[in-house]
Amino acid sequence: MARGVMSFDFTGHVVMVTGAAAGIGEAIARAFHAAGARVALGDAREAPLRRAAGALGRDAFSEVVDVRQADSVARFVEAAEKALGPISVAVANAGIYPNSPVLEMAVEEWDRVMETNARGVFLTCQAAARRMVASQTAGKLITISSGAYNSGRVGASHYCASKAAVVMFTRVLALELAGRHINVNCIAPGLITVNSESSPVSAEYVAALTSQIPWGRAGTPEEIAHAALFLASPHAAYMTGEVLAVNGGTSAGRAFLPLSSPRT
Repeated sequence: MARGVMSFDFTGHVVMVTGAAAGIGEAIARAFHAAGARVALGDAREAPLRRAAGALGRDAFSEVVDVRQADSVARFVEAAEKALGPISVAVANAGIYPNSPVLEMAVEEWDRVMETNARGVFLTCQAAARRMVASQTAGKLITISSGAYNSGRVGASHYCASKAAVVMFTRVLALELAGRHINVNCIAPGLITVNSESSPVSAEYVAALTSQIPWGRAGTPEEIAHAALFLASPHAAYMTGEVLAVNGGTSAGRAFLPLSSPRT
């Protein structure tokens, strides 16, 4: 396909991104800003959040937000709109992924994952959608799930459950908001190199997952950001309630198995 066939121009749009201090969220905020949008960055981590917003310069706003708390999310949305204008795109990205076997998992860890990854998406989308409906904006809501929503992983029962919840929440919300012409779609990343300080993973873990990726490498935050640009653009106007997998072919099957010997 010729270069430049698909372009993204978000001039005049206000885009809200949670979990925007680093990794996938920061890449999404950076991509929308580069495409001309005014961007509101939210995260629970103040210092990296300020750095991420500062790197964007003008037309960027940041606010510390705890996506688990309805009042915190409401304040973030209100402050973002006061600073930048009505929100037309919201990306519910904030999430955590600790590892613990079920038999050893503390109830507090289960709750923290479900509250951040599932309740946080619900509260973020609810608050943004309410503003879109109030302003009669035909907006875009994008949730971030994971390939873990339909593929279990040892030590990640809470994470997998929370990401499965995100997918079904996305589908139901898409049905409820279709009459308002608000698109609701989900991105399900595979293994992405994010170098997270809050949820680090071991080199052995990365190597094991990479060996199962047909493309032969982990993805980058920028590749998830490109998917978000597409879903928020007019190119995806007829898509809603969908899950867009960005995983180097992982969901296609088990490419790491050796070829069978031909039968004689």
